Amino acid sequence: MSRSKHPIAHYPFGLYFLYEAIWHLLIPFVILRLLWRSRHHRGYRQHIAERFGFYGAKKLQTQPIWIHAVSVGETHATQALIERLLHEGHPVLLTHMTPTGREAGSALYWKAIQQGRLQQVYLPYDICWAIERFLKRFRPQLGLLMETEAWPGFVFRAHQLGIPLFLINARLSERSFKRVQSFGQAGQILFQSFTGILAQSGHDAKRYQALGVKNVQIVGNMKFDIASQPETLALGMHWKNAIQVQGRLAVCAASTRAGEEMIILEAWKHILTTNNWTSPPLLMMVPRHPDRFSEVADLIYQSGLAFERRSGMSDPRSSEEVDPSLHWAKIDVLLGDSMGEMAAYYAASDFVVMGGSLLPTGGQNLIEACANGCPVILGPHTYNFQKASEDAIACGAAILVTGDLNSELINALAKAIEELLVNNAERKKRTDYALNFAAEHQGATQRILDQLKPALQN
Repeated sequence: MSRSKHPIAHYPFGLYFLYEAIWHLLIPFVILRLLWRSRHHRGYRQHIAERFGFYGAKKLQTQPIWIHAVSVGETHATQALIERLLHEGHPVLLTHMTPTGREAGSALYWKAIQQGRLQQVYLPYDICWAIERFLKRFRPQLGLLMETEAWPGFVFRAHQLGIPLFLINARLSERSFKRVQSFGQAGQILFQSFTGILAQSGHDAKRYQALGVKNVQIVGNMKFDIASQPETLALGMHWKNAIQVQGRLAVCAASTRAGEEMIILEAWKHILTTNNWTSPPLLMMVPRHPDRFSEVADLIYQSGLAFERRSGMSDPRSSEEVDPSLHWAKIDVLLGDSMGEMAAYYAASDFVVMGGSLLPTGGQNLIEACANGCPVILGPHTYNFQKASEDAIACGAAILVTGDLNSELINALAKAIEELLVNNAERKKRTDYALNFAAEHQGATQRILDQLKPALQN
């Protein structure tokens, strides 16, 4: 398509120049923020030059398939796709924005990295000269951006250079759709400039089409195709066996956000004190962000509940294993302050309270929990995972709890948790629903590959 006919020709570049100017003004603050965040994760102070397009003497791949996965969740979601591309002989360039995403990619693809078939770097910030250095250095055959990563500078420059750019596993919540609309023509042209958008659901596809995007396909959610690592699952089963020896059940509060831990802890205290438990249940609380681990530890301590940190436990894969009963017998809460072990927490749990959904942050991915046989309790805020949440609730794999006030939400949450703890038949039924829900929605990776086939053959 000639540039004159493409929407980018009509983009309000005065707005784009303002966008660039703001980025340049923010550079010192961006660096300071990285250093500040490195207090909790030293990875934020590593490879800072890459965030501005400077990659040193890294050995280059030839015309790689570039896949951008911001953090851990997106990195794991690309696993089946990347493995297929590597198997077909395509070199892969995997970019991230967070150290945890980069670590997850290193753990998944260490062998391909050693063989030179996959390379990892940070994607530079959306600044014209950093974009130029990145694209000229790696010369990708095509780019695949995960979910919501529509950076104007990258999208427009890739189009100008003739690099096909797809938004895959794409989602656009109603809230984000309205935000894009508020930018008028500028927001519409951004999404019209993608070669194609491969959307998770019909809801997402309709919103993209309402922005004037022509090439939108519904492919499903790649996160249904995630395969947990056998070693991680084995660790979770080891924990589960240790918990079950004591006759206890376990509940995982997964990917919790600020403010949600207090709601869950209050509900948990109510459950423990209002029931005559022969073997009281165990709560596993796993905060979404590693830099909040110590903060959440303080909250659990202040709640008066007995707890231990995962980081203080022995690893059953080491030679220094301690009797599991020393860890599980005397605690009410396990704080999951580890990375890359979410599947282990799910494998050890009987059901899940999904973080991000109790307060208005849009929810988190419930798919992995269901795939590991855990029915899910959801709060009212699931707009980032709208379709998956609606489908899970409809088929019985998830339970919705609501409350206009925190006290109402605490009561509703405590009631839902208690029902699943005491009603074995209901819990077993919903476990089966969760497994069936995950199995029935698989296949998005293959559908994405089918849509990409013409671009991969060029």
